[in-house]
Formats: sequence, C-alpha cells, structure tokens
Amino acid sequence: MLNKIQFNSQLITPSKIVCIGRNYVDHITELGNAIPKEMVVFMKPNSAITQQLMATHQEPLHFEAELAFLYQGGRFSAVGAGLDLTKRGLQNRLKEKGLPWERSKAFDGSALFSEFVAIDSLDDLSIELDIDGAPRQRGSVTMMMYSPDVILKQLQPFMTLQDGDVVMTGTPKGVGEVSKGSLFEARVKQRDKLLVTQTWKAR
Repeated sequence: MLNKIQFNSQLITPSKIVCIGRNYVDHITELGNAIPKEMVVFMKPNSAITQQLMATHQEPLHFEAELAFLYQGGRFSAVGAGLDLTKRGLQNRLKEKGLPWERSKAFDGSALFSEFVAIDSLDDLSIELDIDGAPRQRGSVTMMMYSPDVILKQLQPFMTLQDGDVVMTGTPKGVGEVSKGSLFEARVKQRDKLLVTQTWKAR
C-alpha cells in the first residue's frame, strides 16, 4: 500500500521524493562539508513517508526541517513543512568510503510532511522549527544556494517529475539528534503570513 500526503482536502500519492542536499551554506559549515560545485540530489521512496516521528531506527536519528514543494502541472503548486530524518553516524561512514547515502536517508519512516497548501508565488517563503517551544531552525528561500525555481530547472532535463511528487529543498543550520518525547513544531510562512503548521511528538 502506497503512502499519501495531504493537499487541502485531497490525499495524493507521490511516486517519489526528490531531495536537494547541501543547499544552505551555514548547514554545510556546521557539518564540516565542502560546498558542492553542482546541486546535490538524492531520492527517498514513497515508503519513506510517515506521520510518526521516530527517535531511533537501528541507530539514533537526526532531524532536518525543510521547505517541501508539491509538483503539479509542470510547476511547484503547493508548499509544506518537511522533516528529513537521517542516520548521521551511518551517513558519515558512507561518505568516508565514497558510497551513496540512501541507506542513511531513504529508510522507511524517514520523511514527514505537514499538509500542503496552494501557493501562487515561490518568493518570501520560510521554514521554522521549534523543539519543546524553543527556536531550533530558521531558513528561507533567500538563504538557499539553489532557489526553488533553479532546482526545478536543473531537475527537469534529467528526471521526469510526475504530478504529486514532492521536492525537499535542503535544511538550514540547527540540525541535531531527535530526543524521545520531544515536541516538534514546524511552520511555513510567506512574508509574515502563516501558511501551515504541523506538530509531531518523537517516539
């Protein structure tokens, strides 16, 4: 059975989740990575989608809050808040060996999303994440190395995006380990207008 996301009152089944890595300079710096010369792209399958925030999956998990976009009709038609969960220890071991990241990124339950809401413009969008009421991550499209428009233009020449696919656009600084029992609240804003909010409690 395929997993679904919510867009307004509809349930939509993404065929895939396309993720952009290393898109915020401050996040690249906090993890000690090199700034890439080209846009970093990796994938999560439909089976990664969940609404249950896990603190562990074979090892402790790290959270990364992201602006996520719903692809429809050749454009990004809606936006939501996303959480990209990562097995950081495994990811570091894989990177040291020059191996792909999927074992640390594409596991079941590694992608959480709020409801998606329709947008007319990709400008002035921002993501906020609070944990247990304290500010943790803050990012916006103006801070990205690759804006949503540029991401779409670079994806389309080599990858077919199907209606309902989700594109996650990278995470700002402030990532860390998920603690069991913590309350996560993610918000997407456009200028000062709140578009959507979502809470998850870590288990």
